Amino acid sequence: MSDVAPIRHSVRTGGSGLKNMGGLWGELLAEFLGTFVLIAFGDGVVAMAVAALPGSGRAQTNTTIFLASGDWLLITWGWALAVAMAVYVAGGVSGAHINPAVTLAFAVRRRFPWNKVGPYMIAQVAGAFVGAALVLLNYFPAIDAYNKAVGTGRADPKGNATYSIFATFPAPFYNGNNIGPLIDQIIGTMFLVMLVVAIIDLRNTAVQANLGPLMIGLAVAAIGMSFGANAGYAINPARDLGPRLLAWAAGWGQVAMPGTVEGSFSWYFWVPIVGPLIGGVIGVLVYDWFIGDVLHARMRLAEGPEPGRTAE
Repeated sequence: MSDVAPIRHSVRTGGSGLKNMGGLWGELLAEFLGTFVLIAFGDGVVAMAVAALPGSGRAQTNTTIFLASGDWLLITWGWALAVAMAVYVAGGVSGAHINPAVTLAFAVRRRFPWNKVGPYMIAQVAGAFVGAALVLLNYFPAIDAYNKAVGTGRADPKGNATYSIFATFPAPFYNGNNIGPLIDQIIGTMFLVMLVVAIIDLRNTAVQANLGPLMIGLAVAAIGMSFGANAGYAINPARDLGPRLLAWAAGWGQVAMPGTVEGSFSWYFWVPIVGPLIGGVIGVLVYDWFIGDVLHARMRLAEGPEPGRTAE
């Protein structure tokens, strides 16, 4: 594909344009587009389950969602494919972090430059916001039809159903306590980052034939199936915050920001931000403590002299 001419004039003619596009600016564009793809397909599959399938006559009733586990499997597999496609889109340019928790964890343990952490996170949140806006644009009639059938407005407590298309909230059995969901987000993101670094670690049983993005998607599916129902498995601050801000701007009110449904939960917005950031760092540290250091030690032993001999 090297014969494809660039679109930008600055890249065609050289000069500073090549340096900008080949450096941090290009990486931020990739993170933006990768996270945009993630949310467009991820929130899109939730919109299908919540509003489009019921409203189109493809569910038991026009208000039926999560009648059985099939709806949850649709969402978990949809998010898995969303992650895989996003990594394929952006991986060659930025490494496709598409998640501030991954970016922070890599800065802590993978020598990712700290001066890139903030710009990466901003690009990820912006991409998530625009991806959610695309989902709203496409499913606007279905969302309003569902709310009308239920007899609720977006900002009403029952509007939480269509709000769930965009961002997460805790299960009722937490009784409004945010500590349980925080622990849930720490655990889920710990596993996410642990699995990501295992999959991309060339010293380990590395995935071959460019299947890494697909395997990362399967890791997300596994987390969703095993740890998803407690708090919606955001496991990604940008995935939650960007769409949450879009939902707030689009009329879901305090259900979105600060994340409050009277009698159910309140000021929830910080949980899927703080929890994943903590969990991601724990995940990379756990992997390196139990696996990474062992692999490193074996490599050093292989490079050294045979036992009982001295290096020449």
